[in-house]
Amino acid sequence: MKPPKRLQSLVEEGLIDTVVRQLMSGKEAMVYVVRSGERTLCAKVYKEATQRSFRQAVDYTENRRVKNTRQARAMAKGTRFGRQAQESAWQSAEVDALYRLVAAGVRVPAPVNFCDGVLLMELVADADGNAAPRLNDVVFTADEARAHHKTLLDEVVRMLGAGVVHGDLSEFNILLGTDGPVIIDLPQAVDAAGNNHARRMLLRDVANLRGFFGGFAPELLTTQYGLEIWDLYERGLLHPGAALTGVFEGDAGVVDVDDVMREIDDALFEESARRLRMQAV
Repeated sequence: MKPPKRLQSLVEEGLIDTVVRQLMSGKEAMVYVVRSGERTLCAKVYKEATQRSFRQAVDYTENRRVKNTRQARAMAKGTRFGRQAQESAWQSAEVDALYRLVAAGVRVPAPVNFCDGVLLMELVADADGNAAPRLNDVVFTADEARAHHKTLLDEVVRMLGAGVVHGDLSEFNILLGTDGPVIIDLPQAVDAAGNNHARRMLLRDVANLRGFFGGFAPELLTTQYGLEIWDLYERGLLHPGAALTGVFEGDAGVVDVDDVMREIDDALFEESARRLRMQAV
């Protein structure tokens, strides 16, 4: 196919040879299958941030550092240059997270290059070499659901060990590759230690996994892996391969009403996004 305008510079630079086809279109990016020499890759072309909720962006970008002080001041003032710098930082966050997680052995696509707002990365494929399906497009047996759920909990633990919380993990941004699930879409990834919303986001990520796989293996619906994982993390006892039980009996403490209301808002936001994703399928 004819290269889209945003990919033309990558063709001219020799980073990609041809654009095979469009793979998907989401609210934040367009993804294409491309060829680079003998390799078949994904090209993720980021869209403008006009469809992102400001409140959501603030939650995700809390305590993200910008080395350039001029950019930091402009971002704080909300100038045009500042908005451009903020968008660039948002995109770079996914690239940085991917490199960090690949180094930690997390099952994510390996990044290849980042140029002009386009992320080139490994194409996650199925057994036939085609682009792997998202989990929400696959029906599982109870045994398969349990196995994939455990695999993904292990990945959540490994991510947390690397100091990263996905922040938007669900069946819509996990692909089923030839050797199991692969986690994608990380521009909203947060620093586990530096973001005050990290705990809430991790609990939501794990609850999304529980809800999806619990549809195939109902006994998962009563588990409390999120609370268990975060408790071990806070106590410095979390490590890859940690034996998790899914049982947690902790002190509920004082209820934070603001946090509860934010959870409700997040649930409504996620349901709206979920409907949009389903319409796009």
